[in-house]
This record gives sequence, C-alpha cells and structure tokens, in this order.
Amino acid sequence: MSNFGNLRRRVLGDSSSEPSRAPSPNPAFRDKHGEPVTLVTTSKLKKLSSHRSKRRQWLLFGLGGLFGIVVAAFFAQQHDVINLEGLMDINLDSLLDAIPAGIVNDAKDITRHERETVNYDSFTVGLHLQSQGVKARHPVIMIPGVISTGLESWGTEEGSRQYFRKRLWGSWSMMRALVLDKASWKRHIMLDKLTGMDPPGIKLRAAQGFDAADFFITGYWIWSKILENLATLGYDPSNAFTAAYDWRLSCEKLELRDHYFTRLKAHIETGVHTSGEKVILVSHSMGSQVLFYFLHWVEAEGHGGGGPNWVDTFVDSWINISGSMLGALKGYPAVLSGEMKDTAQLNAFAVYGLEKFLAKHERVEIFRAMPGASSMLPIGGNAVWGNKTFAPDDSSNQTVSYGTFINFKERNSTQSPANLTVDESHTYLMDNSDTWYRDQVQSSYSYGVAHSRAEVEKNAKDRRKWMNPLETRLPLAPHLKIYCFYGVGKPTERSYWYREDRDPLSKLNVTIDTSLTYGEIDRGVVMGEGDGTVPLLSNGYMCAKGWRINRYNPAGVTVKVYEMPHEPDRFSPRGGPNTGDHVDILGRASLNDLILRVAGGKGNQIEENYVSNIRAYSEKVKIYDDR
Repeated sequence: MSNFGNLRRRVLGDSSSEPSRAPSPNPAFRDKHGEPVTLVTTSKLKKLSSHRSKRRQWLLFGLGGLFGIVVAAFFAQQHDVINLEGLMDINLDSLLDAIPAGIVNDAKDITRHERETVNYDSFTVGLHLQSQGVKARHPVIMIPGVISTGLESWGTEEGSRQYFRKRLWGSWSMMRALVLDKASWKRHIMLDKLTGMDPPGIKLRAAQGFDAADFFITGYWIWSKILENLATLGYDPSNAFTAAYDWRLSCEKLELRDHYFTRLKAHIETGVHTSGEKVILVSHSMGSQVLFYFLHWVEAEGHGGGGPNWVDTFVDSWINISGSMLGALKGYPAVLSGEMKDTAQLNAFAVYGLEKFLAKHERVEIFRAMPGASSMLPIGGNAVWGNKTFAPDDSSNQTVSYGTFINFKERNSTQSPANLTVDESHTYLMDNSDTWYRDQVQSSYSYGVAHSRAEVEKNAKDRRKWMNPLETRLPLAPHLKIYCFYGVGKPTERSYWYREDRDPLSKLNVTIDTSLTYGEIDRGVVMGEGDGTVPLLSNGYMCAKGWRINRYNPAGVTVKVYEMPHEPDRFSPRGGPNTGDHVDILGRASLNDLILRVAGGKGNQIEENYVSNIRAYSEKVKIYDDR
C-alpha cells in the first residue's frame, strides 16, 4: 500500500507532517448573534471561488478515472477477472506520470487553496484569553464520542499479526484493511454476538493519549483544536487527559474487560490531589452518555464505591458538548436496515457500489455486533418523541407529524404494519432481530421514563438505567455545574418512510423507501432540527427542562445552556469557525472560548444563550414535575 501513499502525497501533498488546521478567529470581531467571525478579504474569496469550479471538474474527471480502475479491480476480484494482488505491483508513480501534468497541478493548487481558506491560526482563542489573564486552573479530562476514538489491534494470533498496533478504526489502516481484506476487518471490528466481548483470537483496544482522539485520519481533526487552545493556557499531559474508550462495548462490559471506570476514577482523584483543584470533565456526543453512567457507577456501593459525596468532592464542572442524552434517531435505521440518510440519499450508481462493497445486511450485522452503539437508540419513547398525531417539535406547516417515526406507504403485511411511534418502533426492532442482539440490548439498556421520585430512586440500583437521564437523577452534588454547549440549525434526521424489501437477494425484511420524495420527504427521510447528527430534543431537552425537574436534579445542580447557530463558511470543507455541525463544532471558535473559560475558572462569566425553540418544545414534552 506504500504505492498508494506515494500517489496521495504526489497529488495532494504530504499532509502528515502538517495536518489541516482550522483554528479560531480573532474574537474581536463578532456577528449579529455576538459570535466570533473570521475576516477574509473579498479578493481572496473571489480568487478561491473562481479557481475551484473549473479546475475541480478536470481534477474529478482525471482522478475519477484512476479511482474507477482501482474500484473496478476490487469488484472484479470476486469474479477472477483481475488479480488485485497483481494490481498492487503496478508502479503507481509511472501511472501518475501518465496523468496530464495540468490535472496533477490543479489537484495541488486546489488543495493549497483549501488549506489557505481554513488555515487560520489555531491558537488565537487561547492567546486572546491568555492576554486577559485566563490561565490553566482545573485539571481537564476529555471523554470523546464514537468517531473520536481510534481502535487498534493487539491480537497476536496469525490472522491479527499483520494489524498489530495498527488502528482498525480511525486511520488509513482501517481504510486499507476494509478495502483489501473486508472479511478480516469485519471479524476484528465486530464483538462476539453472545458475550458482547472480544471474539476468540481477536483483541482490539482503544488507542490512548491525546493521539487517540485529536485526528480521525490524517487531516481530519477532531479534538486537536481544543488541545491547541488548552495548551496556550498552560495545559499539557500533567493536567489534561483524554479518557478514550472502546465505544463498541456496553458500559458494563467496558468496566469488566478494560476497567475503564476504575481508571477514570483514579485519573480524576489524581488530578485533584496533584493540583489542589477539582477537575473539569469535557464530553462529546456518546461520551456524554458514558460520563452520565460513570456518575452513577462511581458512587454506587459494589461498583465505584465513592459514596454519595464523591462527585461533589472531585468534580467542579461537566462540559456537555453535543451530548446525545436522549439518543440519536439515525441509530435506529442503522440497526434495523443498515441505512441512514447518508446511504438512502445516494444516487443509483453509488448505491450499487456500496452494496457490492458492504451490503445492507452486512452493515446491520456490524452495527448490532457493537452493543455500545445501541445506547444511542432513542430514549424517552412517545413522551419525548410524540404519538401518532403530535410531536413536541412539529411545525405548523408539516403535513405529517414527526410522532410517526417509522412510516409505511403500503401497509399490507407483518413486515410493513401501521405507521409506528418511537415506542412501537422499538418493539418492532426487537421483534425482528436475532435473539443474541435482543438479549444484548435488553440486558444493557433501558429507554423509558420514570414519572415519580420513587421510581428514580429505585432505578439508582439498576445499572441498566444509568445511561438514561429520564430514569435516574443527577448526583447529589450541589456545587457541581453543568454546561450544555451544542449546535442548532442544521437539518437532522427525524423520521423515515420504509417499504417491504422484495429483493429476492436481500436478507432483510424492510428498507427505506428511496423512491418516495414529496413535501418534506426526501428519498424516504424526513429532516428536523438539530446539529446534523443528534436531534434538538436529544441535545437540548435535559439541559433546558429535564434537569430543572426536581426528581431528576434534587440537589439543584446549576445547568447552563449555550446554543450555537450553524453558520458555515461556504469556502471551508469543515464549516469554518462558526459551524454548528455535530463533530466540526469541536473546532468552533466560540466553543473553544467557552471551554477555556470554564477550565480557567471563569465559567461564572458565561450567560445562557438560546437561539432555537427548545424551551417551547420542552414544555410540550409529556414529562411533568411531581412536586
């Protein structure tokens, strides 16, 4: 594969030594919402825009042909038309020399222009706060989300030796393994279906340290910008730590196999003892659910054993970034039919290629064999997500309520019953799943609502409910502060239209009806409000309303909400400094500013900021205080 690496470097340049950066803008300039903005000259924007369109067409034409040769070879391998191993022997440098020099130069030129567009100074936010006297105070521990944590192989069996210490999730090694040895990659990435642990002879573990989550693959940053800005205030490995974890595992198995929560507890206690200050916990996406589980585990007798005052003693603040506290609706079609918007809205040619490469039933099998991912199935049922005629986030001009989560245009069989609410969809999924998957989910999670204080207190002893903020309470930590930072204004999957899968070669019962497009339905997918991945109700309900209900927050923990509108830079592939995207928000200027203020002990300066209708939606959720 070194030939492919050389090809990539010759065309796009060597990005490994200087990864793409999109740091924060000068905080002195702000938009109408008071958000920091970046100033780019008009002439530069025009120059970037005019060069890109024509040159990109020639680039895609030339490189598309080259890519087509490789993909065709991969597909043809199954029919013994081309020997893929023989293709690996081709001198790609010679092949590159055959490509017209103008296309190669255009590729380099486009890459350079894109880097210039996003390559503003990564350290600006930190330097600005440093000039205001803000410096490192609290130890910072970061809990990443699913995409953020790389998984590397530690197996020494014959089939694993080629991957030893290589990442099979979150690197180019993953891409290479997936393309050249799909069966082996699947064996490594999937957990044992019955135990939910390592399959025999396979050993994947979460990468550790800052490298575990700063970049997903070379050039695709995740936490790197936050690390850069923290460093300007004086943070380093002695007072900052990334608590990476194997997100495929359920939380119970995460502790059983990796002792993850035991080690997290030790890191927090060490941080407090060495600094004399309580820690700041920073979580993103699914990491917020994992952290919520930890807050129960750490104090519970027979588990963490810290006692009822542990959180108040050791934790100053929890920064909850884009936390999927009530799940992510797109997780449901992923485990039902191996689909989501990203696959349902592909064109016919792309769908054919994807199906040849990784069929829907294979994707379903992979998703289901990662029990940790099923923690992100929707939580709260009809009380949160609506019934057959109503949903809290319905708009006045909708023709069909969001409350019918799974819809069927043709309802004439057991596989395509009446339109289903979230509660009914969960039952439908369990009824149409293998026993091993149903057992894994039901033994690890609960997705309901506790409507009384007595239920909440009883649930404190049931680890299956520790990830569900609607069935359990916050810790009794009156000095704890929670900051909810998330993006809004980016269309996000909200409901789906399905049909019976009549393909005789399919191994599934139903599939998203991609032929259906009218009104708000786009190829079988209906979009709502959110950050592009997590719906607004999941990001915001607990912060805006749920944790203001006494039984869920009896100690009166302070909760602040700061919403950030999605205002992407049209010239930045990652949205620029004002993006509200679920992942790209980690590079947002204002988010970095907020995180640094809390870490520096200035969180009291932060005022709540609402730009969505989450408070109005929250009042329509059918969960009420029992006082």
